[in-house]
Amino acid sequence: MQVALEPFHEAYATGLAQPVADFLSPVAPARDPGRLYDFYRASSEDKLEGDVRYALKYNKSTRMTNKESGAWVDIIAAYWRAVKEIIKADEAVNQGKLNERQYVAVYDTWKDLTSSFIKHISAGLLPPWAIFTLYFTANHLRKIAIRADEQLAKSKPATLNTGYSDDIVSAVPQNQKLEEAARVFNRIFALCLGDRNPDMSESRKWGVYCIANLQFKTYFKLKAISLSKNVVRSIEAQSDLPTFELYPRAHRVTYKYYLGVLAFLQEDYAKAENSLQEAWESCYARSQRNKSLILTYLIPCRLITQHKVPTASLLAEAPRLQRTFGPLVSCIKRGDLTGFDKALADGEPEFVKRRIFLTLERSRDIALRNLLRKVYLAAGFDELKEGQTEKDRIRKSRIPLAHFAAALRMGTAGEGSGQVVEDDEVECLLANQIYKGLMKGYISRDHGIVVMNKKGAFPGTGV
Repeated sequence: MQVALEPFHEAYATGLAQPVADFLSPVAPARDPGRLYDFYRASSEDKLEGDVRYALKYNKSTRMTNKESGAWVDIIAAYWRAVKEIIKADEAVNQGKLNERQYVAVYDTWKDLTSSFIKHISAGLLPPWAIFTLYFTANHLRKIAIRADEQLAKSKPATLNTGYSDDIVSAVPQNQKLEEAARVFNRIFALCLGDRNPDMSESRKWGVYCIANLQFKTYFKLKAISLSKNVVRSIEAQSDLPTFELYPRAHRVTYKYYLGVLAFLQEDYAKAENSLQEAWESCYARSQRNKSLILTYLIPCRLITQHKVPTASLLAEAPRLQRTFGPLVSCIKRGDLTGFDKALADGEPEFVKRRIFLTLERSRDIALRNLLRKVYLAAGFDELKEGQTEKDRIRKSRIPLAHFAAALRMGTAGEGSGQVVEDDEVECLLANQIYKGLMKGYISRDHGIVVMNKKGAFPGTGV
């Protein structure tokens, strides 16, 4: 066991959470694929705690108190038992004999490991950085719980669709183990939030946001989004947390992302845009997947709040964004209502999964505005009066309703659409555009014209 624990001693000596978490991982490192097997074979159940205690006590590079040493003995022993079940599950997979109980056993032992961490951190027996090692351990628990639930679902008459693995989307019908894991995460969150250590350098409050992010991922997977609001309220009620900007960037970006998605789902698009914009600006330039996830919700927000479509260069940054939004954006720019409806229908399965369908549906107003704008531009300019020059030219501000009606009928008369736009509906659509601030002017029913504002008939479009 002394040799097997040498990587732990090296990791502990760094005084950093990540190296210790790497040692306590359910996956062997690429440079040492046999490490889990070597660690498991280094002891046995009846000698386990004695072997670990001896290895910690007589290693000169690792100096810790007897109480801390006892805590690590408990944690490493729990890890050994988890590794035992992981190896059993791996061997069953290789032999084609895997059953649901084996992944449940992995989950149960990893949950014991996580609980052991919580117990000893709560008792103040571990270094301050151990709260982040606990975070990594808990994140593994989340993944193992999902795997265990998938195995349980396969053994029962339930439909399982795991073709889409995003935290915002859950397709697993049964989540017994993940729900249990969520309760464990609640304990960790309370452990961080309730720390009263006056020395902020040793406070567990530094773990608040990374644990909150773990809860968000879990609640979204469970489709228990309302529970995420409780996490946000708990954090906002705290007056003694360190300044948000002092937390690691990864914690801040993820927290702002989920904060933005929560506001988005509540249709508070202004708040969602602010949070998502902060996440976007703080995100590492090389984190293309994270930036793509942020833009998945920031783009629809901008369509609603600013009536702006994303640029081609922005969509080109990620092929998935181009596939998701490209056809829709092209139709919006052209004012192609029939094309917009088709693109929305074609992308409906993806949009519904992402929970952005209803928001994108509202962006049809922008496509309509662009179509009406084309009618306005096609009307040309008023004739110059005596003494005026080309600089004085003003666009015609009185556009016959019939012109808008003709454009709408052409725009919605797609192949086989069967749609007929009545005059009253045309007036209604124009009135809605004026009401929403997408165009400025008024409808003169007596004269059958629309009188456009001479200074900015279509705000934000340059005319």
